[in-house]
Amino acid sequence: MISKWSASLVRAGRSVRGSSAPVTYSLIALCCAVFLAGPASGLSPAYGTGDDLLAAQRAYFRRWGVIPAELFEGSAGSALTPATALFVHGSWVHLLGNMLFLYVFGAMTEERMGRVQFILFYVGCGSLALLGYAAVNADSEQSLVGASGAISAVLGAFLYLFPRARVTSLLPFLFFLPVRFPAWIVLPFWAALQWLAAGRAPDGPGVAYLAHLVGFGLGFGYASVRYGRPTSPTRVKAPAPAPEGENQP
Repeated sequence: MISKWSASLVRAGRSVRGSSAPVTYSLIALCCAVFLAGPASGLSPAYGTGDDLLAAQRAYFRRWGVIPAELFEGSAGSALTPATALFVHGSWVHLLGNMLFLYVFGAMTEERMGRVQFILFYVGCGSLALLGYAAVNADSEQSLVGASGAISAVLGAFLYLFPRARVTSLLPFLFFLPVRFPAWIVLPFWAALQWLAAGRAPDGPGVAYLAHLVGFGLGFGYASVRYGRPTSPTRVKAPAPAPEGENQP
């Protein structure tokens, strides 16, 4: 699986080579740096091992992640967590899945929007997606971290801006054979999967499918209001048709 993703990442890099997307690449670098320096990576000896490491991870996620039960109490620290949580990830798979999708879909979206507008769009929609999830799960004490809400917004905007872009995906039920479909097929299919998963999810946090749906809707809605007709078709190569979800460590 990892080798398949690595190969997709190389091909995706070729598809955007020569593009100018410094914000996208800076976001990826920042998320990776935060993860490597924090306790979730397990690489820093400062956090110890075993139970000490687990305790450090829990404290870290509670400090920088969204805790729905505390978010609406009015404290300044909690009010900032919808933004800080976007740069915190709970595991290597969580980080790599999100960054791969940001790398593939973020560059073209940033080029279309412009640097300043893209970073405001990314942080704003990502924070609102987390707020939407927290509002529905207002009694939850579990921390919510990850960039999936923001990346889902990027996918929604990409769908509107580049609906005929050819997206090459690796689908598990086809033994990871690469198949190419237009974005207007792949991304709505992904959104439908999130909707079905959200309906089946148990009460309280798990994977934040609702945050994905909120982010996707915000991204598509923003792009449809802000921009005119979609741009000409292009080709984009990507892995499986969904980013890694936010998680609650």
